[in-house]
Amino acid sequence: QVQLVESGGGLVQAGGSLRLSCAASRNIFSFNSMGWYRQAPGKQRELVATITSGGSTNYADSVKGRFIISRDNAKNMVYLQMNSLKPEDTAVYKCNARVIQYDYWGQGTQVTVSS
Repeated sequence: QVQLVESGGGLVQAGGSLRLSCAASRNIFSFNSMGWYRQAPGKQRELVATITSGGSTNYADSVKGRFIISRDNAKNMVYLQMNSLKPEDTAVYKCNARVIQYDYWGQGTQVTVSS
């Protein structure tokens, strides 16, 4: 079992920045990957960014060049630095951990970007 707790969401004006954090309940070194997903009202959940155990990253086209995902294995943390935020980035952001064939999810943190 893995517990994930997100923090760092909030209300920000367009063009601003936020940094999301995800704390895992155990060592993340062996996790296949960790990532951030988001879901806006009335829309399906979508991938934002992922990072593998080897450090390879993948981003949704809509956030490339604006968001950066990183991980700190020593602290069991994953981060999402979000810059140049747009109103369309408004959503609940959830942390994900993939461990072998299992997916674990956090409760989510709300990000609201005002125009």
